[in-house]
Amino acid sequence: MNRLRTSIAILGIVYVLVNAPTVVEAETTQPTIETNIQNYYNQGIKQYSDGDIQGAIASFTEVIRLDPGNAAAYENRGNARDDLGDHQGAIADYNQAININPNNATTYYNRGIAYDRLGNNEAAIADYNRAIAFNPKFASAYNSRGILRFALGDELNAMADFNQAIQLEPNRPGFYYNRGNARRRRGDNRGAILDYTQVLQLNSKDADAYFNRGIAWYNEGEHQSAIADFNQALQINPNYAEAYYNRALSYSAIGNNQQALQDFQQAANLYEQQQKPEYYQDAQERIRELQ
Repeated sequence: MNRLRTSIAILGIVYVLVNAPTVVEAETTQPTIETNIQNYYNQGIKQYSDGDIQGAIASFTEVIRLDPGNAAAYENRGNARDDLGDHQGAIADYNQAININPNNATTYYNRGIAYDRLGNNEAAIADYNRAIAFNPKFASAYNSRGILRFALGDELNAMADFNQAIQLEPNRPGFYYNRGNARRRRGDNRGAILDYTQVLQLNSKDADAYFNRGIAWYNEGEHQSAIADFNQALQINPNYAEAYYNRALSYSAIGNNQQALQDFQQAANLYEQQQKPEYYQDAQERIRELQ
């Protein structure tokens, strides 16, 4: 979801014109305060989109200086701060935006994300709840609440959230991916396979969906199907160490130890390059077991 708010409301500025003279000669027009606010706001949007997050923060700060009642500027500055890891600063900005406009579902959702990233699960869920209360069709809020609920062990309500998100926006591959992960971890591999397949119908280049569907096939004992999916994941991402490792497990399960050894070795090499010593040691142990 694009977290930026691209519309702007200019608040708290009143102009009184008294005895305005008739213009008889061309004059250089000075930018109005409204124009400056809009220019800084648009500049901040572009900077954020271009990846210049610090520049975006500076531009939204200038909007706030000129128009302290601008909720959208506070929210967008909060988004930028959150992206830089300043979650507390982001929450402070979202609080200001909510003080100005307490009925905006998106602001609660964004503050929920910041709380989520801080590990404040209770506050995050409370904000996702508020976002949904103000906008019952807020699919991303259901999805984010589902992810957090599942992580906290509330599997049934998490699945209900994923189902609701998919019902509201059936063309979002990430929603199917999250529900697939939840189903697989609950032991519903067949349901997970259906969800990963839906992800791949919407985005055929999703290496993680191929990988996770491969895991589900492996769990079902369908090793040839698992190998085919790991092949696809590796075609998209040749440095996918986990795909080599799990393909090796599938090869080993069907008795092709030579190919399994090659894949375990490739996984070990990549784990070493990626500085994952525990995974590297595990792959090496697998190699020793097969030799």
